[in-house]
Amino acid sequence: MRGELRVLGVAHGLLLGLVLASPMIGTEALPWGVEALFIIAAFQLRLADRRWDVRAGLRGWGSHIRMAPSRLVPWAGTAVVAVIAGPGQAALAGSILTAVLLGELLIYPAAANLLGRLPRPGLAGLIILLLIACGLSEPGHASRLTAAFALGMSGCVFWMRGPDGEARATALSAASAAAAFLGAVYFPAAAPLLIPAGVLATTITLAHLSVIRRQPQHWRLRDGARPVRSLPGRS
Repeated sequence: MRGELRVLGVAHGLLLGLVLASPMIGTEALPWGVEALFIIAAFQLRLADRRWDVRAGLRGWGSHIRMAPSRLVPWAGTAVVAVIAGPGQAALAGSILTAVLLGELLIYPAAANLLGRLPRPGLAGLIILLLIACGLSEPGHASRLTAAFALGMSGCVFWMRGPDGEARATALSAASAAAAFLGAVYFPAAAPLLIPAGVLATTITLAHLSVIRRQPQHWRLRDGARPVRSLPGRS
């Protein structure tokens, strides 16, 4: 899924390339790379579908599902890579397919409209709960990848509600990412929770960097719904 954030899109493409090349460069970090892909891809997906709030209901659900097959192709390739990576990663292929089907066909259609109506503090609380859910699951498990998908969605809405490209917000998200990754190094027991937190903070940082020196505009939604950020020149 390609969004409108150039820096984040480049990082997403590089990460996808590394994951697909993992059988040649090492498979130990494959589950973590796949998890990061779920977070970034869900972030990009929610960004690309900012109009969900004005086309909710069964009609919007059907529209989203009709476009899902084209987005499933890279995930199918990732699952094949997991199979090629060897018996130790074979179970990851099933987890990828299970999580992406749940995310694309159930979680996203059911939650996209609800996320758009949550206030920013409510989104922050939801993100914390999803991070805890990630921490309680094993890396590479379908439940963890599903939570990572929901985390990316929630993080995107949280970012769209905040200041875009502001120096303070960018520095705060970058510092949060660094603190999370350093914490994962020095406190390995907390790594299952800190690594997805670091990936999400890094994703938000890259999103901020993508819109620096631009002037984001608000969406005007019907029925008094809260506006979310849009990017100039897009509709």
